Amino acid sequence: MATYVLLTTLTPEGRQTLHKNPDRLVEVNKEVEQFGCKVIAQYAVLGSYDFVSVIEAPDNETAAHLSVDLGSRGTVNIMTMPAMQVSDFLVKLKGAKQMGHG
Repeated sequence: MATYVLLTTLTPEGRQTLHKNPDRLVEVNKEVEQFGCKVIAQYAVLGSYDFVSVIEAPDNETAAHLSVDLGSRGTVNIMTMPAMQVSDFLVKLKGAKQMGHG
């Protein structure tokens, strides 16, 4: 499974929903699991975003579908980014294919 970072901002409706029912966050995470994805980590944050979630999904299409479905409820706006392990990235950087130097 691939890893994705979801940066989530609550809409005014989402803030009202979460304020009235804080357990809604746990319920949504269960729905994410039923969608075929896995929540690896989740943080409430201060700043431009309200939550940072790290999930695993089978592929880009599933992660995008999840974000669209969650966003279609009108309670959140989500930026979804694929993520990779730094160790995997370093292997690529050290590989035979190089364009930036001779």
